[in-house]
Amino acid sequence: MSPHERRDPTTRPVDPSVPAGQPRGRTGDEPRTARSPLTLRLLLAAFGALVCAVFAVLWLTADEPPGGSKGPGIVLLGLAVVAVVDLVVVARRLRRGRARRV
Repeated sequence: MSPHERRDPTTRPVDPSVPAGQPRGRTGDEPRTARSPLTLRLLLAAFGALVCAVFAVLWLTADEPPGGSKGPGIVLLGLAVVAVVDLVVVARRLRRGRARRV
């Protein structure tokens, strides 16, 4: 190949250790300061836990819940618990990721 010919940057030699369709290392497209989606997931889990917990308490403490059933309140309480577990998992992953970078 002459120095004036352009080489296609997407073609690379075949590496048997890399599964088909998987890029090796950085592809050059993403910025070095890219943020993890874990922070957004943490915020969404916190919002979900708060909203579900508030509505569960309101539903379960009502004298006459809408529809006469406490079932939706129990479901909301279960969703709040799932969101809290997700908060713990995401916080641990974020902490572990930051410790590796330091």
